[in-house]
Amino acid sequence: MAYYSQPAAANYHTPPTHSVRQRGYRICDQCGAAESPSVSKFRLCGGCMTTQYCSPDCQKVHWPSHKAICQHTASQVSAAKHPSSGYDNLAKSLRKFTSAHAPLLGWAGFQALQLKRIPANVRQNALLVELTPSDHHESHRRFSVAATHVVPRTYICDPLVIADIQRREQRCRADGGIGTAVIIIQCGDVSQVMPVEVDPPSKIAWDSRDDWALVLHHFVESGRTDFQPISTTSRGVYYGY
Repeated sequence: MAYYSQPAAANYHTPPTHSVRQRGYRICDQCGAAESPSVSKFRLCGGCMTTQYCSPDCQKVHWPSHKAICQHTASQVSAAKHPSSGYDNLAKSLRKFTSAHAPLLGWAGFQALQLKRIPANVRQNALLVELTPSDHHESHRRFSVAATHVVPRTYICDPLVIADIQRREQRCRADGGIGTAVIIIQCGDVSQVMPVEVDPPSKIAWDSRDDWALVLHHFVESGRTDFQPISTTSRGVYYGY
């Protein structure tokens, strides 16, 4: 393990002192606007409970391109039951967990795939995060990280999910990015695919880190959703799912 003079997160050793759970920022899937807690409150699509929007107008404009994957994802949510977990629907809990930890998971995928050093990895590999369920009453704490793996992108075989990732990649590259990093969050036979659109290396402010898995464990196990990655330059924009 490499030695680092500073932690990967600006607030790694300083968790919030209040009891209110903080959300990580989100990105509107239609216009790309970032959520600001003091200005706007984003909404999840009520069908798939995955895609996020800054306004009803953006959600309405995006519906024609989102409809197929939304209905497909919603059907999976309805079908996936996990009677031993203590919750009616494991898939729904997994999607809430992914949404709450989106900045952390996106950063971990960026680091695991070594996208600053090898941008071409974005087209070849994906990060698989294996979880184990727990009975915590808060949705963002209903899972623990069991293992992480870098897997080929061919691990994903659902045609509609693949098509949605390709759509995002085309949009990202048209805007000058390198493509869409894929993070797969899985618990048993239920999984959530999280695509993250990535800027070119010249605009990426983060250092490459080899301790990303430890950081992922630290924030998930402590139930913190306020992950703030350290940026070593003033440049860089991160587009999350």
